[in-house]
Parts: sequence; C-alpha cells; structure tokens
Amino acid sequence: MSHPPKAPETVPLAASSSTTALLWCGVAAGPLFVASVVVQELTRDGFDPARHALSQLSLGEHGWIQTATFVVAGVLALASALGLRRLLHRGPAGTWGPLLIGLYGFGMIWGGVFPTDPAAGFPPGTPDTASEQSWHGILHNLAPVFTGLTLIAACLVFARRFARQGRHGWAGYSLLTAPAYLVAGFAAFPLEDMRWLLIGGALLWLWASAVTLRLITESQAAGGQQ
Repeated sequence: MSHPPKAPETVPLAASSSTTALLWCGVAAGPLFVASVVVQELTRDGFDPARHALSQLSLGEHGWIQTATFVVAGVLALASALGLRRLLHRGPAGTWGPLLIGLYGFGMIWGGVFPTDPAAGFPPGTPDTASEQSWHGILHNLAPVFTGLTLIAACLVFARRFARQGRHGWAGYSLLTAPAYLVAGFAAFPLEDMRWLLIGGALLWLWASAVTLRLITESQAAGGQQ
C-alpha cells in the first residue's frame, strides 16, 4: 500500500545557486555578530561585559568595529530574507518568515546607524552617573526591542512550519528560543549583569542562523531527489 504524498505546501523546494548564496549570508550573520561582540568585550580597554551593554562597543576610538558589525550583520540578514522569499514563497512561512527576518536585518542596521550614548564609565572618562539621552541614543534604544520582537515572531512562524512538516525537534527548538531569550534578557537587570542580555540575544541570532542552515539542507536534499 503506497503512502499518500506530502501536502504540496510542506514539500521542501530546491534552491538555485544564487538563492543558496543568499541563504548562506543568513547562516553567517548570527555567528559573525556574536563572535565580533565577544572578542571586542574581551579586548576593549575599560569595557566591563557585566556592567556595559554591547551597544556601547560602538563608542570610542575603536567603535567603528561594532558599528560595522551591526551593519554587516544586518545586510547579511537582509540578503537571507531575499533568499528565504525565493525559497519559501509557495509554502508555510513564505510570507511572514522572510519579512520578519528582513525586519531583523533592518533593526541591526538601525542599531549601527544610530549609536547609543556613553554611560557607566564607558568609554573611559565617561561619568558613572547617567546623563540626558541624545536623540540618536533614543533611536538606538528602539533597535534591540524591535529586533527582539521580530525574531520572537519569527520563532513562532517557523515553529508552525516545522510542526506542519512533522519536524517536532525543530518546532520545539523554535518555540523554546523565544521564552529563553526573554528570561535571559530580563534576568540581566535584577542580576545587574549585562552578559545575560548578550546570552539572550545570542539565542535569537544563532537560532535564525540555524534555521536558515536547516532550510539550505532541506533544499539541497530536495534538489538531490529531482
């Protein structure tokens, strides 16, 4: 007795070489951002990862490195959103998935274009007491909230897609990443340790990369069956 075919919308599609290249941009975005931040936090003079937010790496003599990290990671995410649109346009997550990943990329670029304000003694010479926020500091503070919300929504969209495919491990991973991010992020404030914000963010950024890699694997498997 033959098995019924999969529903058309759940069948993975083979990607062209150009689409795959765009998707690989998304795979690189998360690890690149996290690695750059960690290296800078460990090497920047006067920077205390427990006390200072990662956005403050955009300040000071070497602040251009973190600014470039924001922008490059954002451009890579935008490129992957285009690849996702090409790959998924006929299936579940085909509309909201690429859109949300694209908005995540936009939020990263936004965070690079509008730098945060000096605070808590960084860069060195900055007073410990809080000063009035600048207009660009206010705009910058919108970026982490925006990117966090868009990636939480993306987690839910892709969890639904994986569940419809019967990939329950990936569905569970996607569903658990969103609350894990929130728990880690909110823990930073009572614990007075900004490293928890980095941990929470890394969970989302690396999730987006992992899902994109999974979709590349699916598309390559589909191409091999054709």
